[in-house]
Amino acid sequence: MASKKITIIFLPDRSHKVRQFKMPRSVFIFFCLILLTGVLALAWMVNDYRRIKSQEPALAGLQKENRVQKGQLASLAQKIDRISRKMIELKEFDHKLKVMVNLATDEEPSNFLGIGGSDPSILNPDYSVEEAHQKLVRLMHKSVDNLDTEIALQINEKAELSQFLEEQKSMLACTPSIWPTKGWVSSRFGYRTSPFTGKKEFHRGLDISARQDTSIVAPADGFVASAGKDYGYGNVLTIQHGYGLKTRFAHLSKMLVKKGQNVKRGQEIALMGNTGRTTGTHLHYEVHLNGVAVNPINYILN
Repeated sequence: MASKKITIIFLPDRSHKVRQFKMPRSVFIFFCLILLTGVLALAWMVNDYRRIKSQEPALAGLQKENRVQKGQLASLAQKIDRISRKMIELKEFDHKLKVMVNLATDEEPSNFLGIGGSDPSILNPDYSVEEAHQKLVRLMHKSVDNLDTEIALQINEKAELSQFLEEQKSMLACTPSIWPTKGWVSSRFGYRTSPFTGKKEFHRGLDISARQDTSIVAPADGFVASAGKDYGYGNVLTIQHGYGLKTRFAHLSKMLVKKGQNVKRGQEIALMGNTGRTTGTHLHYEVHLNGVAVNPINYILN
């Protein structure tokens, strides 16, 4: 049985003949399917193109946000580096302070454990924001651990330095570093000719002359160890300052503090006089270190 055929007729304008083509029905159907498939494919490509074009603004926004976030990560990494450098500078300054107060050893300051720091690979353009973020988070966790350890070390070191400076502050406050009264030095510490016997003798303090009842102040913090009379010194006052230091004030006309009383540097403690064995009104001022009389001038700063 012959297969059915389909006739296709072309009707051109008047100057041409009518043309007709015959083809098997199966071939016609095949060509129609190909045409339909092509039309559908073209329609899908057009629709996909339109969809991609509509998403371009959103993709551009995401790309911009990606660049911004990478810049923020870079900025955060740079801040980490700056903090690391500042911590190193602080440790070096701390070491210098310890050297100044003789607390440091000959060893160099220990290296700072670090607080992460930037990693150039974070800024790798092949990295996604998520990958860079994860890497930076790992660095920050390590930073926090290192900071915890460093803070603990710094607390111990600062406590040691604070205790030492507090002791030094106390020692300075108890050092007789100011003049106990106003006047002129009429006799210095050391060997001299005795005004009573004319013989050579050792003078254990400073004689400071001024008018009767000139104010006398404590040259440092301490407490009154004794206040009474002595044949040679007359009215005499002794202040214990601690750290092996003691001061004595003799020939006083009046004592303004009592035994056991605490005194502060600059506090008025007595008035100048000429009690005891003396040739005139003056203050006999002594400084003792560990029981030995030393030159008071060596302690006076002004």
